[in-house]
Amino acid sequence: MKLDAMRAACSKCNLRELCLPMGLTDADLQHIDRLVGARRSLRRGDALFCAGEPFESIFAVRSGFFKTRVSVDDGRERVTGFQMAGELLGLDGISAERHTCDAIALEDSEVCVIGYSRLEEVSRDVLGLQRQFHRVLSREIVREQGVMLLLGGVRAEARLAAFLLNLGERLRSRGFSGSSMVLRMTREEIGSYLGIKLETVSRAFSRFQEESLLEVRQRNVRVVDEAGLRRLAFEAPG
Repeated sequence: MKLDAMRAACSKCNLRELCLPMGLTDADLQHIDRLVGARRSLRRGDALFCAGEPFESIFAVRSGFFKTRVSVDDGRERVTGFQMAGELLGLDGISAERHTCDAIALEDSEVCVIGYSRLEEVSRDVLGLQRQFHRVLSREIVREQGVMLLLGGVRAEARLAAFLLNLGERLRSRGFSGSSMVLRMTREEIGSYLGIKLETVSRAFSRFQEESLLEVRQRNVRVVDEAGLRRLAFEAPG
């Protein structure tokens, strides 16, 4: 995992509206250009950071896919999220100044490294940047609330349906197909994230295929009946 000497130019990056949404002036974007220290490349399985490490930077995913995980009392892994291009990693470390989870690349990936102390310094001088960073934090809070709703009081199949719909929407917002996707995570990782067993995840995929909601070929998934999947995702418990 070596730091790429090439600086990331946010003002020219086609992901900037996903990392830091619209509203910054050209002058503000020039300030952000100077914030990004480098790009960092990771191979599949590499750790971007680990729980307990000092917090120094936040990371904007430029390409690839990540999972965040924590270890529970019995030593098992619990997946806490999946992050793709245009999303941020490392915000978990702001409060305690140490990371509280591991961030692992699920495929060969690249991130932009943003030093947090420098970000704070520039934010005091650039009101637009400060406002945008607050928006990013708010967006992450809303996303976490969505996860809580996803996991609360619904059947396992509804959780999986909602997960696939959410993943499709995130891909669509990045210009990719929201109906044909390659799952970068394993079924076991999906189950860990949704709080259901691997066997239950496999049965749900089989049922979705039998009912012509999905076409599944290993990690390749095509949503055949999005309306039907959406009805299943948001049906009342019980």
